[in-house]
Amino acid sequence: MARPPVCKLMDYGKFRYETAQKAREARRNQSNVIIKEMKLRPKIDSHDYETKKGHVVRFLKGGDKVKITIMFRGREQHRPELGFRLLQRLADDVEELGFVESSPKQDGRNMIMVLGPHKKKADARVEAEAEKATRAAERAEAVADERAERDAAHAAGPVAQKKARGRSENLDPEIEA
Repeated sequence: MARPPVCKLMDYGKFRYETAQKAREARRNQSNVIIKEMKLRPKIDSHDYETKKGHVVRFLKGGDKVKITIMFRGREQHRPELGFRLLQRLADDVEELGFVESSPKQDGRNMIMVLGPHKKKADARVEAEAEKATRAAERAEAVADERAERDAAHAAGPVAQKKARGRSENLDPEIEA
């Protein structure tokens, strides 16, 4: 709204290209939250519970939300408090990684609860990449140490002679070959 009016002459193709690049960069940096689902039953064994809990922990560490569904069948539908207790136990077990986003509620034959991660997906991805890099460095260091040890043992003395090849030891001695 300056007086006199000010305008800028520019190359429209270049302008469109730059705006497309900015939009692409913004899309690359955004993180979409995925909801993973874990299904349980009220009469779950302790080992199965630990396995399912491990999956939930992995999902939360990855920065994803987790929807936990407890399926009731037959007479189990008359005891929803069993499912509620199970969901509370799971929420208590993973509270250092995530929080209860929606509390347990009955939905027909199912009871549903949603857990959200404490850290964002992008932060989780950066952390996972850093952990992967440290593991790769440790592995490379171990391989280098092993190679150096093998070379030192090889340089220290003569290599063991190969065993003389004779008749196969698993043949019957009474049969002549």
